[in-house]
Amino acid sequence: MNEKSARKLQLSRRIDGIHPAAAWSIRVASIVFALIVGGLLLLALGYSPLKAYGTIIDGSLGSKTFVRQTIKIAIPLLGCALAIAPCFKMHFWNIGAEGQITAGAIGATFFALKFGKTMPQLPLLLIMAVAAILCGGLWALIPAFFKAKWNTNETLFTLMMNYIIIGVVKWLQGGPWGGSSLRQPDDRAVRGQRQAAVRARRALRLGSLVLVLTVLMFIYMRYTKHGYEIAVIGDSSNTARYAGMNVGRI
Repeated sequence: MNEKSARKLQLSRRIDGIHPAAAWSIRVASIVFALIVGGLLLLALGYSPLKAYGTIIDGSLGSKTFVRQTIKIAIPLLGCALAIAPCFKMHFWNIGAEGQITAGAIGATFFALKFGKTMPQLPLLLIMAVAAILCGGLWALIPAFFKAKWNTNETLFTLMMNYIIIGVVKWLQGGPWGGSSLRQPDDRAVRGQRQAAVRARRALRLGSLVLVLTVLMFIYMRYTKHGYEIAVIGDSSNTARYAGMNVGRI
């Protein structure tokens, strides 16, 4: 590249050529195609696709209780998707979200077991949340550091980290946390079942926070400087380096 052309080089946001209506058509067609393929597999196994899909819909949306349970399960999945969205935008394939969630659960469980009987509920939940964030983030930091420092394969690295943290959980269950403190007496189990609906409603209210985070993530990725840098790296890390971006830090 000569000096004249180098002076003319500038970065600008890429305008996707596909029309929004066409993009949504592709998404809808993908879902329909997936349902058709799944239906053919069900037919090959001797099941009715309509009956199977009807059971899925009824089991997830058939009553208020089912809807609450579906949303309660969807909340952590949506939070997980938000967490790894920047990675995928940069074309870094972090498939270790399961292990990172598990690491966060270990951090939260430690404080639950340590202070569950002596600390009020609200401050305990806040401490557990902070511990989960830190532990999950630190577990993700390990493959991230190796990727930034030595350009290791993050797909394999994050995958293997899942199995390591599962081994840690098994060790905790059979060792330090394998005592009676993890098992509730029968009367507590009964009370816990009676309070299940209350906990589900609380989970739904807390889930509104994840919806807010979804909107904030969209704004962050679309309109902030760092979100733009992430998109540039996803398009071409060499271009990002040429523009003076610190790819490893980003």
